[in-house]
Amino acid sequence: MTGIELVTVGVAAIIAGAVSALAGGGTLITFPVLLAIGVPSVTANVTNTVALCSGYLGGALAELKDLSGEKRKLYAFGVTGALGGFAGGILLLNTGEATFRALVPYLILLAAGPLAIEGPVHRWHERRIGQSGLPHGNSVWRLIPIFLASVYGGYFGGGLSVIVLAVLGLEVQDSLTKLNALKQMISLCANVAAAILFLFSNKVIWSAAIVMAIGALLGGVIGGLAADRVRPSVLRGIVIAFAMAIAVAYFVQ
Repeated sequence: MTGIELVTVGVAAIIAGAVSALAGGGTLITFPVLLAIGVPSVTANVTNTVALCSGYLGGALAELKDLSGEKRKLYAFGVTGALGGFAGGILLLNTGEATFRALVPYLILLAAGPLAIEGPVHRWHERRIGQSGLPHGNSVWRLIPIFLASVYGGYFGGGLSVIVLAVLGLEVQDSLTKLNALKQMISLCANVAAAILFLFSNKVIWSAAIVMAIGALLGGVIGGLAADRVRPSVLRGIVIAFAMAIAVAYFVQ
């Protein structure tokens, strides 16, 4: 990868890190940029997953304090997320380049969809928390939707956090703060499990992954500092518009 290309993906990662910290959806920036500079689609997705692990880790650690006393739930959901992410990673590595490239516009649109409804999903949870008679979800069957969401996370990952939050809202009766913290941990476990698998796939472009990981961390810090100055809904709308433009471009091709 050339110096100009590394600078390009590094800048994209900084922007993605800031966007993820403020509104979510950073994957929808870095993945298309990797494709635009000529990286094959499966390799781009694998590299993107490995590079953005640092962002998931930062988000999970920031909210870990909100899971005090939830060790059993955290263990069950974390293991389920890891198993799902690993399964999704295997599925990705066994998808042909031509097949995955054909799926790219659909995956981008699928990722943009949950991002578009993140606000309504949060409001729905807030209303639902105040209702009585909600299921506590003690059955092992509640883990199946989380596993399936994590499979998607290991396969592509865009919009994973919103998908997991929606699933948790249906499965667990808890405060929105705790659901957000659980969402971060499940997303981290799914992403890291897939990334560990990808380390042995010979599909990681390490120069890009390292630059992007540093950029995403820097962007996350910038996003945190700018949190009081930026409206997440506006930024989210820009990311969705960008994702839709990329998807349309692929359909036209």
